[in-house]
Amino acid sequence: MTSASAQQPSEPGCAPPPVATVVTAVSSSTTPRANTPLMRKEHREKIALFRYQLIRAAADPSLSTRQRGPLVKELAATEHLWPFGGTRSYSRETLDRWIKAWRAGGFDALKPDERSSAPVTDARILLLAESLKRERPNRTAAQIKRIITETMGAAPSETTLLRHFRAKNISTGIPAVATGRFEADQANVIWVGDALHGPRIGGRKTYLFAFLDDHSRMVTAARWAYAEDAIRLSAVLRPAVQSHGIPGVAYLDNGAAMADKSLARTCAKLGIHLTHSAPYRPQGRGKIERFFNTVTSQFLGEITVTDTPMLPGSSPEAGSQISSLEELNTLFTAWVNMVYHHTTHSTTGQSPLARWEASWEHREPVRKSLEEIRQAFLWSDTRTVTKTGTVSLHSNTYEVDPVLAGTKVELVYDPFDLDGPVTVNSHLGVPAGTAKALQISRHVHAKATNAAKDNDTSALNLSSGINYLDLVATRHRESLTGAPISFADIQALDNMAGARS
Repeated sequence: MTSASAQQPSEPGCAPPPVATVVTAVSSSTTPRANTPLMRKEHREKIALFRYQLIRAAADPSLSTRQRGPLVKELAATEHLWPFGGTRSYSRETLDRWIKAWRAGGFDALKPDERSSAPVTDARILLLAESLKRERPNRTAAQIKRIITETMGAAPSETTLLRHFRAKNISTGIPAVATGRFEADQANVIWVGDALHGPRIGGRKTYLFAFLDDHSRMVTAARWAYAEDAIRLSAVLRPAVQSHGIPGVAYLDNGAAMADKSLARTCAKLGIHLTHSAPYRPQGRGKIERFFNTVTSQFLGEITVTDTPMLPGSSPEAGSQISSLEELNTLFTAWVNMVYHHTTHSTTGQSPLARWEASWEHREPVRKSLEEIRQAFLWSDTRTVTKTGTVSLHSNTYEVDPVLAGTKVELVYDPFDLDGPVTVNSHLGVPAGTAKALQISRHVHAKATNAAKDNDTSALNLSSGINYLDLVATRHRESLTGAPISFADIQALDNMAGARS
């Protein structure tokens, strides 16, 4: 039996003290180490992501030294989940050093130096500690440390023992932390994201990806799609950060799409602190759940799915009839912009739009250039260069520097634009120019192809009867096709729609 802590890669600067070797032979195995440059590069990036997510809140430039101190102290007193298993704790000096490095050099400055890992605790020592704990569950880590020290001469720290017990799901008797009601003080401090299962259209299930601003309840991003995956989530998030700015925190659940490593890379590049709710503990997600309840009762309750498009002048008794994802997105976008955003929220006493706009009276949203955002949403894959200096990527052939022949390279690209630039990094992790397209058979990644088909490309071409949601959509369409309309004129639009009806 081998300890999880013994198998996991070690965090530089966080190795436990050396311990004596146990003479008794115990079978053990080790997890394969990152033994190639590209594997080591990926390993270092995972550690940098972990460090970034840990310090992001405390590194906020808007905090004073007096405000930052308690945050760093709290982080230093907490056990943090290590991306390779188990938990880690860090001193205030280490956390301050990471914050300083991130401010000076950004995300890349948080990567550990390329050097061999520090030694880890002997697996047999941890196995002995585990046996002592299971033998008598009421033994504390301190007591087990004393027993091992008395028997073997040296023992791991109490922190290392507690980390190992948690990794093995052995109760440590630490009570759960109480939580309370929370609301962000300003817009764009926290975006809460989640997915809602919707109706079947054409025999296919639909899913709504949505991000809600925690302070204002403004819908910063929302779109229906035919699949619940990471690329659909990225397709929703990308235009949102372009138009609404960069949020400080993205608070998501633990679904596969929202725990995808590509999203973690995107958030790190944009400076967003990505955090997930603990499994079976959805505290803090009440706002997005309430929004989904509103969507279900006020929007989905007003539509009817049909196999054929509804013709103009048809009977509206059954509600707005839709037969495609495009029609669903068109009506939904109109409902969000023209109804939901202007309805007074019972908790805040303001409409989401009014509260959002009020939050920007004396401040500006954090923004990134379009190129920075594009770079943040890129994907990467590893390929082996042929003897002729070419690589294959998703049915396409590219030419790279002939010097790279026979080696593995990292290709960084936009999944929605395989015709675009493909950056090459050598097997040493060094930039090696741009790949030249020789033969393009696929212009979009296979996963991105279906996501692109989900996109609402014809919001101005509605064909439906006269009913509640169609009146809303008509008003929304007019606001898009006419001269720019101020949100302050929304009441005038309501009066105009009422007069026409």
